[in-house]
Amino acid sequence: MNAVERSKVTVGVLALQGAFSAHEHALRRVGVSTRQVRLPRDLNGVDGLAMPGGESTTMSQLLESSGLFGEISRRIESGMHVLGTCAGVILLARTILDGRADQKSFGALPITVRRNAYGRQIDSFETNLDVAGLSEPFTAVFIRAPIIESLDGDVEVLASHDSQPVVVAHGNVVGVTFHPELTDDSRLHGLFVNRIINSLETNRR
Repeated sequence: MNAVERSKVTVGVLALQGAFSAHEHALRRVGVSTRQVRLPRDLNGVDGLAMPGGESTTMSQLLESSGLFGEISRRIESGMHVLGTCAGVILLARTILDGRADQKSFGALPITVRRNAYGRQIDSFETNLDVAGLSEPFTAVFIRAPIIESLDGDVEVLASHDSQPVVVAHGNVVGVTFHPELTDDSRLHGLFVNRIINSLETNRR
């Protein structure tokens, strides 16, 4: 059976708010096609989805008003691979602390997160992280980032900072509490794409 060609893979990028263009650039640098996702029909034909940072409560509302929330939820349950960064990981978490009462999440990552736990914009920082699957440290940009306070299920920790998980994976879902798209280093996006390709190749067998 032939291997899946990277250039034939399409990753959707949720384009309701946040640095979605930066995610598109990062994904293209690792050799896949991208598509901006604003409506349910934009998900047709995508092999995975990146959910960028932004304001998680606003994004939750926009997901509902666009009709995307239910469709994305169904696709995640059906095995679609999803990468959530910063606000994206909040939207994917099972439990959100300090969120609004009407804030919804997909509950696809069995973790508990606390919003804006690292402080305000002025408290932003960069640090080098050892990430499983990468041979050299990755420079992580933390901006009003959430903290993963607990792992509530079978979650793989791919990187930590000050003993707190900052890159986690569970099945078809990857959560990153910082902004990997804000550097020229696309290796985390590459790891996510590798997961998609491995899944596609498994399904071909």
